[in-house]
Amino acid sequence: MEIPDNGTREKSTNLIENLMGYIDTRIDIIRLEIQEKLKAALVNTIHAVLLGFAALMCVIFVSIFLGLLLNHLLDSTFWGFGIVALIYIILLVVLIVGLDKKMFQEMADKSLNNTIYKSDKREKSI
Repeated sequence: MEIPDNGTREKSTNLIENLMGYIDTRIDIIRLEIQEKLKAALVNTIHAVLLGFAALMCVIFVSIFLGLLLNHLLDSTFWGFGIVALIYIILLVVLIVGLDKKMFQEMADKSLNNTIYKSDKREKSI
């Protein structure tokens, strides 16, 4: 069995050091990508919550306005709010009975399909 000379030993040591540096760099890149994705998710969540809150406030105040308007037009103190409530009940029944969760699942699949692979900007080199 031959003992490798110092040149071969140095080359293998350099190769191992380069490989360890490569692995460390890849780990750092993955950490940065995860951090960027978490920041984007946080921003999107905050944005969605604020939009949802604004939409909820709009629906509430438009509903109150419509109820008061219908009360005025019907010369009543409660029929306007009853009509608005009936509209929301009909909408709720249509959503519960008429719509299938499969439609929402398909929308989620289309919007989130392969986002991990599409966002991977690194080139795969072998």
